[in-house]
This record gives sequence, structure tokens and C-alpha cells, in this order.
Amino acid sequence: MLLGGHNGNARESNTVAVNSIIDFDQQIERSNTNSVKFDALNAVFGSEDVLPMWVADTDFAAPEAVVQALIARAQHPVYGYSLFPDSLYHSMIDWFAQRHNWQIKREWIMLAPGVVPSLHAVAMAFAAEGEGIIVQPPVYPPFFAAAAKTGRSLVLNPLVRRDGEYRMDLEQLEQCAPQARVLALCSPHNPVGRVWREGELRALLDIARRHNLLILSDDIHCDLTFPGHSHTMLAALATEQDQIITAVAPSKTFNIAGMGLSALVVPDPAHRQALKTTFEAMHIEPANPFSIAAFEAAYSQGGPWLDALLDYLQGNVQLVSGYLTEHIPEIRMDQPEGTYLLWLDCSDLGMSDSELKRFFIREARVGMNPGVSFGEAGSGYMRLNIGTRRAVVQQAMERIAQAVRELKRT
Repeated sequence: MLLGGHNGNARESNTVAVNSIIDFDQQIERSNTNSVKFDALNAVFGSEDVLPMWVADTDFAAPEAVVQALIARAQHPVYGYSLFPDSLYHSMIDWFAQRHNWQIKREWIMLAPGVVPSLHAVAMAFAAEGEGIIVQPPVYPPFFAAAAKTGRSLVLNPLVRRDGEYRMDLEQLEQCAPQARVLALCSPHNPVGRVWREGELRALLDIARRHNLLILSDDIHCDLTFPGHSHTMLAALATEQDQIITAVAPSKTFNIAGMGLSALVVPDPAHRQALKTTFEAMHIEPANPFSIAAFEAAYSQGGPWLDALLDYLQGNVQLVSGYLTEHIPEIRMDQPEGTYLLWLDCSDLGMSDSELKRFFIREARVGMNPGVSFGEAGSGYMRLNIGTRRAVVQQAMERIAQAVRELKRT
């Protein structure tokens, strides 16, 4: 299996090899392909004349191994009910052992129809109606919905900014933990881009033990970290007494989110049974022949492609960071530690959230996610998706700079 190393000579050699055949600057037309990101522009922004840099998929071709696996499966003309082959499980087990030093047992893995349905299933399986679900805003909106739409109580443990970075407010968490049964952790964090350090995660585990909290750790962005930052799987730090369920998927890593297949890693047999009962009650079946083929091919052969992608994304980060500093000092950005989503502090523009949204759509013509959609803690921010060609990132920066210059003239 060509998994590729995350650091060192293996990564360097694999990156060189892949860069010779993968061009992340290749323009791929996504309009009129039923793409949410492109074909819903008018519905979301009220205009087609915006650069789509919002919903969290990328504009890059998936690894060639994934494409070929899908072609091969399509060539068999029967697309009936499907099973998950042992090779799929082993591809995932090998990936996390080699990329994350996390040893997963086969029986721990439950395939699921996406991380968002899993958030809801965990809420229903482990918190009774009215019991609390802790979330740490500003955070991915489905975290709020998992509590609100299942009749559970939403308990907020907002992140705090200290010494120029977002951190978990562990003191406040200690106070609100008795009100809850489940904590939903976003790791790495979307949208602020933090990759939690081992010490932070150990402190979180200590609090969870004291208050009998089950933690759902959403690690869907775990493969997308930048130099100097290493993702730690919370479950790799856990003991048998800890209640940890981990949600992972190849979707963000390899740009196959439309396939919908994810996995839950659930060490506790009682937890697995509770989730099985919950999914069965909803009659949800995650298997389809194409998602199976893409999942296995990505984890078994996608390592070199990912290493090349990370290098390319780092270049996009550097472009945005330098451009903001030199041309748009009114907008600030923490250096992201992970994900391809940048968290832009636009508070110095002096606008309300509705004005900010309107400004970026009408004046800058860049379609981003308003920070306030990630909770009140996101007020004054915008989320920028840089998972696209560098020329598009450059164009977005130029549009924003021009709009800010015109704003200052008025």
C-alpha cells in the first residue's frame, strides 16, 4: 500500500513523484455539475458574480487512484445492495496506524452515512431528551443542530482568545460539565483552525472523567495539518475508563465529500450497540458501491497525493497571510494550524454582521461563510475556503483589497 509518510524523506520523495503528475493549478469547471459550492451561488448569495469560497469541499481533482477505482466499479453494470469488504476496514486501520500512530481494532469500526448524521445519532443514543450537549463555539453549525434538532439541551463552552490564539476555556467547562452528558469536540477545529495540543486534550479528558462525559471527537480534518503542527487523536490518549467516540472520514482529506461515507471508532461494545440501535431506528444504510470504492482507494493509495496537497495549501496560506499584511491590514488572520479554512477577523471594518455579509457579496464579490453562522462568538469574522487554485485565491484577495480601498474613500 502506498500510504506515504507524513514527515521526512518518505514525504519528500512521494511529493516529488506526485507533483510530476498532479497539477493543483489545473482549472476544473464545476458549474453545472450539481455542485453545492458553485450551482447554489444564487440561492445562497443572491448573485452568480461571486467567487465561491465557502462550503468546505475543494476544487481539486481527487487522487487518480480514487478516480480509477470508481471507473472500475462503474464498469460492472450491477449496482445493487453492497457489503463493506474486509479490505476497506484494513485500509482505514493501516492509514491511522501509519499517519497518526493510532491503533484501531477492526471491531471498533462502525461505518456511517457521514459525520453530521453521526453527530445526531450520538446525541440521541447517549443523551436523553433535555440532557445537555456541550459545544465549543465558534464551531461548525451542525454541532448546534445536533442538540437543537434532537430535543437535547445546548450547553455552550465558548473558546477564548489568549496570547494570540484560540484555546478551550477549561475553567468554564468544569463549571458547565455537570449540566451535560455529551461533549462534541471539533479536532482540528473548524473554523478557527486550531490543532489541539496533547496537553490540552489530556486536560479535557480529565474533566470528562470527573463529570462522566462522553466525548464525540470529530476528527474529519485530522489529515490536514500544516508544518510545525501534529494532530493528536484524542482516543489515542484515552484509557479504558474514558468514553470516547471518534468520527473520521476520507471526505475532506481527498475531496470526496459527496460520497457521504464516514466511520465511527467506538471501543466500548455497549456504545456500539447503542449506536447500532439508533441507526437501525432511522433505517439508515451507509453502504453504496461507489462510496465503498472511493473510501478504500483513498486510504490505501492516497498518501502521496495528500502530501503534495498539503504543500500546495501551505502556499495558499502564505499568499493570503502576506497579502493581508501588505494590502489589507484592516483584516487580520491567525496562522492556521490545520484545515483549508481561514478565519478572518474583519472587526476593524466597523460593520455589523449583516453589513459585513453584504459587503463581501456586493462589493468584494467573494462568497464566504459569515462568522456569525458559527455562533455569536463568530461575530465580526468571515470564513474563507482556500481549497482552490492559487490564481483564484489571488483574485479573491485583489477583489477584497479593492473593495476595502473603495470603502475607505466613502
